[in-house]
Amino acid sequence: MTKRVLIPIAPGIEEMEAVTVIDIMVRAGYEVVVASADFEGELTMKASRGVTLTADCKLVDIADEEFDAVILPGGVGGAETFRDSTVLVEIVRQQKYDGRLVAAICAAPALVLQHHNLYPGALMTCHPGFQSHIPADKWRPKRVTIDINHNLITSQGPGTALEFAMEIIIKLSGKQLAAEVAEPMVVIPTLQYHKLSNDA
Repeated sequence: MTKRVLIPIAPGIEEMEAVTVIDIMVRAGYEVVVASADFEGELTMKASRGVTLTADCKLVDIADEEFDAVILPGGVGGAETFRDSTVLVEIVRQQKYDGRLVAAICAAPALVLQHHNLYPGALMTCHPGFQSHIPADKWRPKRVTIDINHNLITSQGPGTALEFAMEIIIKLSGKQLAAEVAEPMVVIPTLQYHKLSNDA
């Protein structure tokens, strides 16, 4: 079965994180749904550095569908919209309840997951600028942090987006597929990405 992945976007989203994750998920052969969380319902929006991104659909239109992974890009503006979206928060809450993967990068772990206390007790990382939002005993200064017990992957920012995406593939499909995706991109061996992560 083809894996289904939901990647919400919103105005002010960090484009490097969003596009990198979307690209890598497509390369993995997953069905990728890019959904707009914009409160005005717009599908086309400006990202944090002015790049124009276009969603496939509105988040509300696919809120009841099931996904193997829900992946939240960062960027302060985008993460704040995610935080204030009752639809998105409920999607993440249901994803967790069903035991399926949630992944978040940059500001999203702090401004969405921690703000709503969606993963109490989970180990996580985020952009260092938002470290203070995460309880000190749960913060991990790793580029990619994996909490196996909570089926949660978090990462720090634009420069870690590729590693973050590769870890999502490893979690969903294993190291072999991750290696097949990495090789034509001339990425360092996938196993090295796995060693960078913090398995809880």
